[in-house]
Amino acid sequence: MTGLTGLRAVVTGGASGIGLATARLLTAQGARVAVLDRDVSPVAEPLFAVEADVCEDASVRAAVTRVAEEFGGLDILVNNAGIGAIGTVEDNPDEQWHRVLDVNVLGIVRTSRAALPYLRRSAHAAVVNTCSIAATAGLPQRALYSASKGAVLSLTMAMAADHVREGVRVNCVNPGTADTPWVTRLLDTAEDPAAERAALNARQPTGRLVSADEVAAAIAYLASPAAASVTGTALAVDGGMQGLRLRPAASS
Repeated sequence: MTGLTGLRAVVTGGASGIGLATARLLTAQGARVAVLDRDVSPVAEPLFAVEADVCEDASVRAAVTRVAEEFGGLDILVNNAGIGAIGTVEDNPDEQWHRVLDVNVLGIVRTSRAALPYLRRSAHAAVVNTCSIAATAGLPQRALYSASKGAVLSLTMAMAADHVREGVRVNCVNPGTADTPWVTRLLDTAEDPAAERAALNARQPTGRLVSADEVAAAIAYLASPAAASVTGTALAVDGGMQGLRLRPAASS
């Protein structure tokens, strides 16, 4: 018997990165897991792959309904789908602001409201949102992304308050910079990718990027019965970036 045996989960943005690591871990712990993504071609059994676009309400509702019918219900929702943006408040046009907020914030809204009728019927209902250290720390060149993740943090707390008496727990994880395909693409566009990676490593007190598997482990905990008394919590998985203030390393 494993920690999630018999539970049924949906992971959005589950075809790569943190989402795929989470889907695989939930499966390994005994859950039946459906991955919702715009491109599910990388997804293999035993994961149940469903194409969906979190920016389209009808697409989300149809996908969640299909999963709930296939699984006979729903117990866990992991709202992981998201996109990034680089720049100061001057750099991103309105269209990009609308796009990022649509995916990162309204994507959670659409999937959650489609899933809630099924979650309310579960004896163990949990929602976990993928937020970011950008919600709680001022990061340079991340104005739009930080604004979207700040909204995710506030939305998580509001949802936790709204649904706690319905038996639905809502939490989020706040990863630091994670070693994911999106970060790899970001590094590839830098003038000196090696130097940029070194700078990202250095800003986390552990001296390295967070792994997708480490974030997945935190999500799996918050989704599990072991966290039955945990709701309205933001769990940092950031190598100490949020809370630690280290002195400069001594020179050799």
